[in-house]
Amino acid sequence: MTTQSRQPRGIPAGGEFDAQRHAEPGISLSAAAFWPAIGFEEHPWETDPDRGASRRQRLLARGPYQAAVVPEIADLDPVIDSRTQALAEAATLEMVRFDAELGRDTTPFAALLLRSESASSSQIENLTAGARRIALAQLGDTSSTNASLIASNVKALQAAIDLSEDLSVENIAVMHHALLNASDRNIAGEYRDAQNWIRGQSPHTAEFVPPHPDRVLPAMEDLVAFMRRDDIPALTQAAIAHAQFETIHPFADGNGRTGRAIVSALLRAKGVTENVTVPVSSGLLTDTHLYFDALSAYRDGAIQPIVERFAESAVRAVDNGRQLAADIEAAEQGFREKLAGGPSSVRKVLDLVPREPALTAEMVAEHTETSLATAYRAVERLEAAGILASAGKIRGTRVWVTPDIIAALDAFADRAGRRTRH
Repeated sequence: MTTQSRQPRGIPAGGEFDAQRHAEPGISLSAAAFWPAIGFEEHPWETDPDRGASRRQRLLARGPYQAAVVPEIADLDPVIDSRTQALAEAATLEMVRFDAELGRDTTPFAALLLRSESASSSQIENLTAGARRIALAQLGDTSSTNASLIASNVKALQAAIDLSEDLSVENIAVMHHALLNASDRNIAGEYRDAQNWIRGQSPHTAEFVPPHPDRVLPAMEDLVAFMRRDDIPALTQAAIAHAQFETIHPFADGNGRTGRAIVSALLRAKGVTENVTVPVSSGLLTDTHLYFDALSAYRDGAIQPIVERFAESAVRAVDNGRQLAADIEAAEQGFREKLAGGPSSVRKVLDLVPREPALTAEMVAEHTETSLATAYRAVERLEAAGILASAGKIRGTRVWVTPDIIAALDAFADRAGRRTRH
């Protein structure tokens, strides 16, 4: 198939990037390539240790602690070696091609890839659920906590895509609100006003202590200014923005999922994607150790590992996404063969089935613009043909699932979850 080429914003024509575009006269490449590591500052710690903490833990949790101070990056120029630059450019072109390939019929694939990215991003946080449970959770089933959280992540990612043309401190909070509003309304969409840390019983024993809350909003304003630039290759910019966001850790919870949603928003804002979401998190899943190591390296002033990791993950994600598209197309072909000669009202439902693996008769009626009675007859015809299967009731409403689409989504997740052994 022939697709029209396009040039995403932030990707120099011909695949070249002037590493010293903003370097001052007389500054060498090695100096321009410098990326500052985080600093640290001391803060008092006035919170008493948990009553259940051991004596050693209480002793370790006393006195002042060190919190990170993130460097300002709005005006910095990232420089990576030629190999990583070539890898990032190749990955970007693969994403552009993938987006164009599916652009001819994005209706089913856009929704499925959005779900797949959300599920993969959640799995990085050890939130796992099968595609069936996630689809049911999106219709209001609350029997699986993990599935409900992943369903909320779908909303957050959709919000990120919808707001991609106006990336701001306020809109990032909107994304976070969509993520956590159903599970923790007290912190949903609110930048933190207390110190947080990653692992450990206190900031004294933590693996990493993000900036003091007083520094969060200024750091986010600086990050937004960096993301709004159009003179940095898109994937490099997205990888660095993600790493900076995770270093700031601006929310009390949900930073990882929100930060990966920002990557999808940036790729859309910069024109790398126009039709679908590339499930980059599915590529990150193959080796989460390398991903977290790259985030640590970024804090030490090394940007190359995180750019490399995102580039490799994007290529893997495209390969996995193409297989998902092929599986969905095969399922759709099978559906059409089963319904050959059937009424048009039934065939119209096939447009809905791929993007809504769990559905109700009410959804079918709205999609086909028919009466509820006609929708029920169509659903029963699809169930008799083996295309739909009953999934019981949610809040008193009958629900059906599409086993072949569920199987394709689970296969995608299985491929993404085949992690590299260490």
